[in-house]
Amino acid sequence: MPASNPGTPTKMKLTCNIDQRGRKARLKGGIVVGICGVALIVTGSFTGWSSLLIAGIFLCVTGSFMIFEGARGWCALRALGIKTPM
Repeated sequence: MPASNPGTPTKMKLTCNIDQRGRKARLKGGIVVGICGVALIVTGSFTGWSSLLIAGIFLCVTGSFMIFEGARGWCALRALGIKTPM
């Protein structure tokens, strides 16, 4: 193997670190969070409240990331060494 170059960034591997129960929970949670985000965006666009739009965008991004975690079977917190209950 070639020696690692200190200036080269390392890549985090997305190896599966959650079981089926955790995958299903993240998928379902991501869908719910995403739907709530869409509802806030729609409400914010009708009322003109920019804070609702910002919160809705944040929830949509969070929900999308949760769906990604569930689809890949990978948990970002577990990859960082934090133990999650599920």
